[in-house]
Amino acid sequence: MKDAIDSVPVEHSVESDGFANRKLIRPSLSRPESLSRSEHNHPGSALTDRRPERSDRSDRNGGGRKAPPPEQTNAESFYYQKQMQSKTPMVVVLRDGEQLQGVIEWYDKNCLKINRVGAPNLMVYKPSIKYMYKAGENSRK
Repeated sequence: MKDAIDSVPVEHSVESDGFANRKLIRPSLSRPESLSRSEHNHPGSALTDRRPERSDRSDRNGGGRKAPPPEQTNAESFYYQKQMQSKTPMVVVLRDGEQLQGVIEWYDKNCLKINRVGAPNLMVYKPSIKYMYKAGENSRK
């Protein structure tokens, strides 16, 4: 190891020159961004292949990781809105195989309300739906 030099306190002179009230001024060690890259890009310079600092890289997209996909893409909402506006007759097939025919009246995050002709209207939880299709189309078996 290198020998460390012990720091010695500086003796204060009691002169009236005003030197005793001086403040220590430390220069800024960071480089100003206004300097062009070519001024520092000479051989042997550390800035020839300047990469952003680790903290700069991680701030770009939230810690260097991919952002999670959005919780909702609005494709489902668009589909339900289109079927509701046109009052398309739909067939909803449940997980147990039961088929419900009717028109979607409204929906929310967890359920659909289906209006049926000649039968009671139903509120169906989305997790219990296997798939659905338009009543005029062939079923997917």
